[in-house]
Amino acid sequence: MLCKKCVLPEAKPDIVLSADGICNICIDFEKRKTLKQDNVILESEVIKVLNKYRAKGRHDCLVMCSGGKDSTLALYYMKKRYRMNPLAFTFDHGFENEEALVNIKKAVNILGLDWVYYKSNFMKDVFAKIIESKTQAPICHVCAIWYLWFTHELAARFNIPLIVAGWTKGQSLHKGETGAEYNTMSAATSDFIANCLHKDPKYRDFPRSIKEVLARSRKKFKTEAISPHWVLPYEPDRIKEILEAELGWRPTKLSYPLNSTNCIMNFVSVYLCMKNFGFTHYHIEMSKLIRLGELTREEALKLLEINFDEKFINTIVNKIGCSLKG
Repeated sequence: MLCKKCVLPEAKPDIVLSADGICNICIDFEKRKTLKQDNVILESEVIKVLNKYRAKGRHDCLVMCSGGKDSTLALYYMKKRYRMNPLAFTFDHGFENEEALVNIKKAVNILGLDWVYYKSNFMKDVFAKIIESKTQAPICHVCAIWYLWFTHELAARFNIPLIVAGWTKGQSLHKGETGAEYNTMSAATSDFIANCLHKDPKYRDFPRSIKEVLARSRKKFKTEAISPHWVLPYEPDRIKEILEAELGWRPTKLSYPLNSTNCIMNFVSVYLCMKNFGFTHYHIEMSKLIRLGELTREEALKLLEINFDEKFINTIVNKIGCSLKG
C-alpha cells in the first residue's frame, strides 16, 4: 500500500502509514511546514555564491553532466542564465548511455565549453561485489558516493572551488543528510562499504557516505556544491522544450524513471531496490517533489512504472560476470 499523499510504500520501521493512509514522512513535513522550519533557498543566494567565484580562473565552476535533462540544463543555465564559464565533467564507469553522451557532445559544442570525459573501470568490481555479496546496499547510492568524491578531487586538480550539479529539490546530496525514509538503505550502504568493500586494498579509501565525502572535501579541498534547480521551478516539459530547441537534446529510448536519462546500471539498481525495499531513491525524490508542489502524485506514479524484467537485468549484470539467479 502506498501513502495517499506521496508515492512511498509502508516499509517499517522507516516508513509507517497512519490509519488514514498517510506516511510519517508526509506528516512530519506538514508539521515542519506549519512551524516554518523548512529552509527555502532563494535564487539571489545562488547568484551570490556564483558571484563569489565568477571569473576567478579559466573555469569558475565545474558542472557534473550526465547528459540527462537536469544536469544538461544546469550546464546550460551556468553559461546562458548566469554567464559563468563552466568546465563540463562526465564520469563514465563503463555503463554510461551512449545516447546521453551524444547529448553532452552537442551541448558542449553549441555552448563552446571545455569538457572532461573520464572513463574508468574502477567501479566495475564494486558493482560485482554488490551483486555477489547480496547486500541490500543500492548500487546507485554506492556509485553516487564515489562519483561525488572523484568530482571534488577533479575540481581541485583544475583549481575550481565551485561544483554545480543537476540535483532537484527532491535530492539531498548537497547536504549529505537524509530523512527516515533513507535509514535502512543508508545503513546497508555503510555496512557494505565498511565490511566488504574496504577489505579490498583497491577500495580502502572509499568514503562510507555522501556526508563523509562532503566532510572530507570541505577539509581537503574547501569546495562548495550547488544546483540551480534548488531555486528554479521544476517544469519537466518546459525543461525538455528548452533543451531540444537550444541544444538539440533528445531523451533516451530506454529509461527509468520515464523520460529521464540514467546509466544502464541504473536499471539493475532499481530492480534490486524494488526487490529489497519495495521502493527506490526515485520514489523518495518524487515524494519530496510532491510535498513541495513541484509534481503531482499521478505524474509521479506514471514516471515510476516498471517496464523491464529480470531477463533484461541479467543481460546487464552478465557484462560484469554476474547473475541474479541463485
